[in-house]
Amino acid sequence: MNIEKANRISLVDQVAAQIEELIESGAWPVGTRLPPEMELMEQFEVSRNTLREAIRALVHSGLLQTRQGSGTHVCSTSALGVAIERRVSKSDLQETLEVRHALEREAARLAAVRRSDEDVRKLRSYLDNCRQAINDGDQEGYAEADIQLHQAVAAAAHNRLLIELYEHMIDALHSSVRNLVELSFCTATHQHIHEKLVEGIATQNEEAAAEAVNEYMVYLKDLLSAGLEE
Repeated sequence: MNIEKANRISLVDQVAAQIEELIESGAWPVGTRLPPEMELMEQFEVSRNTLREAIRALVHSGLLQTRQGSGTHVCSTSALGVAIERRVSKSDLQETLEVRHALEREAARLAAVRRSDEDVRKLRSYLDNCRQAINDGDQEGYAEADIQLHQAVAAAAHNRLLIELYEHMIDALHSSVRNLVELSFCTATHQHIHEKLVEGIATQNEEAAAEAVNEYMVYLKDLLSAGLEE
């Protein structure tokens, strides 16, 4: 009896894992309505109860959402992203900036060691985009280029877990990050820090890259403090 129960639970986990893989691979993007129950039962070769338990588990984790009268839909691409978003929502911006500081500092160090020529090309391209947005007076474009630049630094670290954590952190903080970036729009200080960061990575100078991140985060915290005082 115990063995049968364990097998059934394992089957539920297997179906949930397969559905999660379909979501994370992009086969079922956010907003997708899941196929009819009978179709999924045939696809996974499981009973209705097993399928429903698997879906219930994914609803609980935040990947799926059941809507009355319209079925079950994909609402997130990663359970990790949902968990981070929930936790970030309970933290203040000062706390999340400190965590972002730790992630970006280590990403910069690793990027300085592991970056490829293509990574450096992308970093310089995003840096150029920041300059162009300043010249054009394009605040929205500047915010977008800034976020892309920092995501490219994380990508150049070539650590999949760090990249995923950073991506989800930025997604959870998206509006706050954009607000901070827009506060610093057209400042020579912000752009100079960017240039030092990219140069540190390009020349494979770990300390210079990490110090540029330290300077950048102190700068953002000062902006945050000034904004709260107004």
